[in-house]
Amino acid sequence: MTDCLIRDWQGKESGKAPLDLKVAKETSANGLLHRAVVRQLAHARQGTASTLTRAEVAGGGRKPYKQKGTGRARQGSIRTPLRPGGGVIFGPKPRSYAVAMNRKERRLALRTALMSRVADITVVKGFGAGLDTPKTKEITAALSRFGIEAGAKVLLILDGAPEAVARSVRNLEKVKLIAADQLNVFDLLHANKLVLSEEALAKIQEVYGDV
Repeated sequence: MTDCLIRDWQGKESGKAPLDLKVAKETSANGLLHRAVVRQLAHARQGTASTLTRAEVAGGGRKPYKQKGTGRARQGSIRTPLRPGGGVIFGPKPRSYAVAMNRKERRLALRTALMSRVADITVVKGFGAGLDTPKTKEITAALSRFGIEAGAKVLLILDGAPEAVARSVRNLEKVKLIAADQLNVFDLLHANKLVLSEEALAKIQEVYGDV
């Protein structure tokens, strides 16, 4: 079990919150996280690139010029891969980049990634308190009050983000907002700082706790 620092909306410390998730063994954690990140990035690839082989390129039904007497290398088709506009040798074809990883491993990797970032987690009590209309400046000021440097990549994890907060955050290039029940390994490891609401922390314990 590890404790996370709790701050109020004004940035003042107001206690600690426990975070207890089962993680992978130290000897296998790095390999597990690597496979999880590779899987996530691979699944983001569309795999729609396609080229035509010489059998699929249009034209080339007749010999471009006679076999002998021209002084040029013999050619049987204008669609040979050796000519511009010809087929492509071993070019890409539509394919799936999916990488297999069972559900237990995926959840273990997610918990391990989250627990590895405990030192960078700030839990906020009453996140967005008093923010009735979208105000990007207020979110920026709040992050500063939480001790987060300007320009740091921040992953904001909320459980049901209010419309005003969601619209305020989307203008910040370095801040990404995700739901507490939709965590992913890449975002957890890519961010410099993690900011969670109290409700999000409870949701994470509920959804990702080892049952």
